Amino acid sequence: MSVMKKERGPVGKTFQEINEKIRTGEVVVATAEEIIDIVKEEGIKEAARKVDVVTTATFGPMCSSGAFVNFGHSDPPIRMNKVWLNDVPAYGGIAAVDAYIGATELSESRGLEYGGAHVIEDLVAGKKVRLRAKSYGTDCYPRLDVDTFITLEDLNQAYLFNPRNVYQNYSAATNTSDQIIDTYMGTLLPRCGNVTYSTSGELSPLLNDPEFRTIGIGTRIFLAGTQGYIAWEGTQFVRNKVEIEDGVTMYSGGTLAVIGDLKDMNTRYLRAASFARYGTTMFVGIGIPIPVLDEEMMEYLAVTNRDIYTGVVDYSVPKRSKPTLRRVNYEELRSGSIELEGKKIPTAPLSSLNRAREIANVLKESIERGEFFLQEPVQMMPTKREFKPLKDVGVE
Repeated sequence: MSVMKKERGPVGKTFQEINEKIRTGEVVVATAEEIIDIVKEEGIKEAARKVDVVTTATFGPMCSSGAFVNFGHSDPPIRMNKVWLNDVPAYGGIAAVDAYIGATELSESRGLEYGGAHVIEDLVAGKKVRLRAKSYGTDCYPRLDVDTFITLEDLNQAYLFNPRNVYQNYSAATNTSDQIIDTYMGTLLPRCGNVTYSTSGELSPLLNDPEFRTIGIGTRIFLAGTQGYIAWEGTQFVRNKVEIEDGVTMYSGGTLAVIGDLKDMNTRYLRAASFARYGTTMFVGIGIPIPVLDEEMMEYLAVTNRDIYTGVVDYSVPKRSKPTLRRVNYEELRSGSIELEGKKIPTAPLSSLNRAREIANVLKESIERGEFFLQEPVQMMPTKREFKPLKDVGVE
């Protein structure tokens, strides 16, 4: 007698169920690149049933980054209202010995070649950093100045707090003018001589969960070599969603504010950089694990570079709203050249795909070893945000 095979129902998993699999060593993890081939072989439904977590990652310049530090009290104590670290100004308007050092703040002695990002990298590398501070003096904080050297180990607390990281989908850049221009997208050659871009495409975290179904406030992440968290929506967060052709949607606008312990970070995943005639920035490595809750989630996770589009923007136009010359997918950008106004234009990434792949695999292995558990968001990202320009009314 033949037995009819019962068709299995829809896939449904919870964070708790997946964490239990991590705890028992039964979890199945794939990177965002690996899952594409798994879906091709198994189909969406079976891939969703088989795989529990997909790891995503990015490693690129993230200017809106910095660190809070606490120096401890001197004797006699000082209320530090002016602070410098290796001649880079840090913001001291918090409390007596707290400060925030921003990645793009420039050295007063070395200018564009050294800035806050370099201070942060030097601290993580274990180097000595010169601390200078001044005060107006108070009865409870009588000391007027301090000049000493510190290391990361000397600090009570030091944590990275980056207000805007992990751009969902940044525009590619080119230059139609007759002059070389230097930008945060790198050096752009005249007459569309090159195109630069800075997104890891199919590995990119917010392109694998474009509707923010699993990524929210409280999500545990890989941050510069250690475990960190999403603290809030990133500054300038907005949800942009454009249907560009059958079955293809272009997402952009999402950003994340992230936090983590600087003392546990690694300079392999946190590097300072200086861009010609622009200034300093910091390359930050971030990995986000995405739980496969159901088949719909797997459909998002199976996205390929061919289906991820961005705009090529003319950075030579000195206005807030710059013209978009064409729409391009990441398969084209990754090929090394694109067609633009009848010419073949070379393309180059600012972000490192190799380092992003490394992070995705490090995170995958950490989950498989039971060292990294998923954290369900305590609050989801906002559904409505307006990206407002500066209200420049002038002052008489």
